Amino acid sequence: MAISSITIFGVLGNIMSGLLYLSPTNVFVRIAKRRSTEEFESIPYISKLLNAYFWVYYGFIKPNSVVVATVNVFGAAVEIVFLTIFLLFAPPRMKVRTAILVIVLDVAFPGATILLTHFLLDGDKRIDVAGLWCVIFSMIAYASPLSAMKTVVALKSVEYMPFLLSFIFFLNGGVWTVYAILAKDLFVGIPNGSGFLLGTAQLILYFIYWKPKSSRQASDGLEDQQIISEALISNPSQGKSEH
Repeated sequence: MAISSITIFGVLGNIMSGLLYLSPTNVFVRIAKRRSTEEFESIPYISKLLNAYFWVYYGFIKPNSVVVATVNVFGAAVEIVFLTIFLLFAPPRMKVRTAILVIVLDVAFPGATILLTHFLLDGDKRIDVAGLWCVIFSMIAYASPLSAMKTVVALKSVEYMPFLLSFIFFLNGGVWTVYAILAKDLFVGIPNGSGFLLGTAQLILYFIYWKPKSSRQASDGLEDQQIISEALISNPSQGKSEH
């Protein structure tokens, strides 16, 4: 029964995490259509790819943790596609900056770190070090919505924090936290428990500051909300300068 429950929550976690990885799709459709990266930054996607690499490694070396690896293999592929689109349409200076960061943070650093971890350590030590790296980068990724939450409070508006994205963020943290408890995996539990609390805080803020819109405003703004949210997380000062 325990194994079955772990598998169920692992699969649910894969679905939730997959949706989170795909959530910026509208941003890149916009970039491709306009053939410009505009004010968007590449750092969030570089960070997500780095995070995915370490979770893939952890999932493969930790016994019975293949569900941790599978969704992050998918996530890494998605981030590579996003970064490729970004590099194609970024202005020259941003393109060079992004390319350097990708080489350093998404190729050289994880490659060297994983190789050293794999060949210098063994058994539980290897798993613990890999898990520690996962926790560090996941906590950084989970902290990114804090800028959007700060803006919601400052503007007393949820315009820059779409409900659906916040709800998926909440579910993702909750499902993986339950998985971590069942699997007795502290490294999965720490960042996702934090993500669950942050997701809960986002939903509370949403219900505090939500205001009804006209049907026209709602339909016109639906697609742009995710785009604005991604831009805000990448460049928090942008939202403030426009108001």
